[in-house]
Amino acid sequence: MVFVHGNGDSSALWINNIWRFEANGYRRNQLFAVDFAYPNARRSDDKPEPFRSSTDDQMKELAAFVAQVRAATRRRRVALVASSRGGNTVRNYLKNGGGAEFVSHAVLCGTPNKGIVISETLLPGSEFNGFFPFLKGLNSGSDDLIPGVDMMAIRSDKNDKYAQPDGRFVGAPGKPTGVGFDASELRGAKNVTLDGLDHREVAFHKLAFAAMYEHIAGKQPGSMFIAQEPLPVLNGKVTGVAEGVYTNLPVAGAEVEIFEVDAKTGDRKSSVAVHRKITGEDGMWGPYVGRSDMNYEFVLRMSAQPVTHTYRSPFLRSSDVVHLRPAQFGKGDEGAGAIVAMSRPRGYFGVGRDKFSLDGKVPPGINDGVPGGSLGKLAFDAQPRTVMAVFNNETIPTRTWPAKDNHLVIAEFLN
Repeated sequence: MVFVHGNGDSSALWINNIWRFEANGYRRNQLFAVDFAYPNARRSDDKPEPFRSSTDDQMKELAAFVAQVRAATRRRRVALVASSRGGNTVRNYLKNGGGAEFVSHAVLCGTPNKGIVISETLLPGSEFNGFFPFLKGLNSGSDDLIPGVDMMAIRSDKNDKYAQPDGRFVGAPGKPTGVGFDASELRGAKNVTLDGLDHREVAFHKLAFAAMYEHIAGKQPGSMFIAQEPLPVLNGKVTGVAEGVYTNLPVAGAEVEIFEVDAKTGDRKSSVAVHRKITGEDGMWGPYVGRSDMNYEFVLRMSAQPVTHTYRSPFLRSSDVVHLRPAQFGKGDEGAGAIVAMSRPRGYFGVGRDKFSLDGKVPPGINDGVPGGSLGKLAFDAQPRTVMAVFNNETIPTRTWPAKDNHLVIAEFLN
């Protein structure tokens, strides 16, 4: 099985899905996740942009990765599971890249199959615009099926920010996008609607896992829960940022330290790190044998970037996709004593749907209505203190670190 991430993302987002497949009998050496070198799409697909990729770039990378997986596993075919833009790449690979011969199943989660917009004026030239050549070509047939490949799409009912009749989330509030809530459906394929879930959750929520597992395995999962390992082996790579754009290229010479922290206060249990490594050319910061009942603080130091303190809930199982990126200061952070952010990479914060807070407050900038934001932050004075981040049943304690010394703090939710 090969998991394919979305725009600007990395394989790290698939950690829960991988764990759940493992908990239902899949071996770790059967589960793979690609990291596209330049995960962000060009603004116009036919115009080169530094550190961004075209649809053709992504298709070639996926084809090469699938070939590697087939060689490593000695399997003739793979199943592909994709989130958002990753589904564009999968469809392109199947229809135009010869991939159908090597793929048994394809599950597209929140992929804008019809487009985010169908418009001559909004997002001109974008691969996400159904008016322009890329999606026009993919959608040119009488249906969206690929002979020999069992296709399925998972979508939200009305909560996908990129499947909205109004242009609010593409920078054009009040203007029609030309698409509806069903923009992620595949014509002729099995379509599953998960009510209330957002653009990312339709790939990473446990209900999405259940749908994709049943489609691929032909039966319902035995468990929706993640079976715990007492001493998980953790690893991942450090990746960087170029001209404000994240890449998935490994970074050499970065320092990673891991500290065990108190689950109530975020205080370090010791001033000595339980793990420290300077990355080599492969960017890998591990391996590290952790504890599945322990909260952790990851400290990332790399040239010309903020020192990033990432606080994490316990890791329930082993993983080699615990990737690390440097956080970035934003507009308005100047003059703050400390900046603490809460991040939800596998979903958005839904006002009224979810219980979430940072230091007991709902951070500014998180919109009402359709969930559209995965990051919230607050500024604090320079006095060191505990800041609690809460999302539903997950609580992460952090500590403030001085912004004047180039430190940023992230509470990263697992769910």
